[in-house]
This record gives sequence, C-alpha cells and structure tokens, in this order.
Amino acid sequence: MTIIAIDGLTKRYGDVVANDDITFNVEAGEIFGYLGPNGAGKTTTIRQLLGLIKPTEGTAELLGADIRDRKALTAAKANLGYLPDHLGFEDRLTGNQALDYFARMRGDERREELLELFHPPLDRPIETYSAGNRRMLGIIQAFMHDPDLVIMDEPTSGLDPLKQDRLHLFLEEEVADGKTIFFSSHILSEVQRVCDRVGIIRNGAIVEIEDIESLLSRSGKDVWVHFKDDVSPETFLTDEMIDVEEADSAIRFTYTGETNRLIEHLGQFDLVDIDVGDPQLDDIFKHYYGDNLVNPQT
Repeated sequence: MTIIAIDGLTKRYGDVVANDDITFNVEAGEIFGYLGPNGAGKTTTIRQLLGLIKPTEGTAELLGADIRDRKALTAAKANLGYLPDHLGFEDRLTGNQALDYFARMRGDERREELLELFHPPLDRPIETYSAGNRRMLGIIQAFMHDPDLVIMDEPTSGLDPLKQDRLHLFLEEEVADGKTIFFSSHILSEVQRVCDRVGIIRNGAIVEIEDIESLLSRSGKDVWVHFKDDVSPETFLTDEMIDVEEADSAIRFTYTGETNRLIEHLGQFDLVDIDVGDPQLDDIFKHYYGDNLVNPQT
C-alpha cells in the first residue's frame, strides 16, 4: 500500500527552484529516509505534503488524500503525526498543558507509554526547556494519538547520543508494528542505521531513490592497502579506483570493479595489510555533492 505518492512536485519562488519535479512513493511499513544537506529542499517537500504551501506544479497524495483537496487532506491528517524541524510550542505553557492541547485535537492513547521512554520536565514552562527536552516533547506529541504515518524533520536535533539511540530503537519497533515513517535528515549515519530506503535530494531535485543495501552494494568497496615498500600510485592505480587518498606507504580508495579482478590485481604487490569493506553513506553522499554541501534552497 502506498502511503505517500509524489508526482512531479515543483515549487518555485521567483527564479529559485526549491523543489524540481520531485517524484517518488513511500510504502506502508517502511522507514523512508529523505537525505540532503541543510537547504537542499527537504522541508519544502514536507510543507507541500502537509498543505502548508501550494506546489507550483505537480501534486501528491498523503494517506490517499490529494494535497490539493483541503477537505480531504484535513481528514487524512487526523491519522498523521508530525515532528517539525523547528518546534512551535507556546513557550508560556508547561509540557503537560501543551500535550493536553494536542490531546484535545487528536487524542492521546499512547501518552503514558511514550512518557516512559521520553521524559521532558512536564511541570515546567516550555520556555525553560533545553533543545533536547523540546525535541522529546515533540516526539511525544507526534506519536501519542497512534497515527499510521509519522513525518519527522531532523528528528534527532538536540538529542544526546543515548536519547538518539532510544529514538532509533523506538522507530524500528514502530515500523515492526505496522507504522510508516518519513524520516528527513542531513545526518548520514542515522539514515543508514534506521532507514529501509533513501531518497537523496540535491539542489531541489531527486538524484537517487534506492534501498540502503543496494545503494551500498553498487557503490563499490572501501579499500585500504598498506604496502611493504613504497609503490608508485601510477603503477598501482586502475580506472576502477576512485576517491583515492595516499598516505606514506598506504593507499585508500573506492573500488568500483569486480571483486575477483581486485584480488588478482592486489596479488601482484607485496602487502603488509589490507582492509575491504562497504562504503558508508557519507562516502556515497560525496559522489552526489562533492564539497558543495550547502545550496540556497530551503
């Protein structure tokens, strides 16, 4: 079952194209990672899905509702949880008062359960909260009415490492129970850890949609070789070796060819040590962005 279907979604602000012909689906029961640096266009996509801004072209369906149909979208959003990047709580309210407000709007079947995992100081005014406490309050409000779909924009911002791990485990359990998570982030390691598929956005346009395992497997192998004696890079390197780094008698590179050919090639040299592994998403990301990790879109 398709939970989010995006077709040609485009948003322009004058000459600036914030989203450029975005097309992809999110299926039920998956954690879909929406990956790009700050300013790549992730939040613009989310705001269009929620009906907060209108697309210039294209459309999308959220939980079966056309985002251009305000009445249908409002009804569908009753089954949606949303954790925005910038949390807009009323600072004068206490945490309890804020959750009571959301409970009156949408329900709170799971509030007590969630408070056992994420425990902001509910009796204090939100204006006194740290960034981590605000984020935990936001997580609770997003899930406490037990929605089928939760959209999360930079969900671990402000959380310490232990709370990040707690959130990641919680999300895995939620998906195992049938929920769908749309996980927008610029943090590559957490997308790799928790997501089933990833969409990479650059300059407002999708450059790749792939499941994590396939993306890693077809992006080559991360190889580090330590030679017994100095070896000329011109003698050792082949066309299948990219992103080469040299240090003394060692060379690190991404190998894009067949593994058997790599083994055969390495056998021609006197080696002290070798390490071969899958590339991290950080390395794959560089193929799409290079050093240009920030662009003007939002």
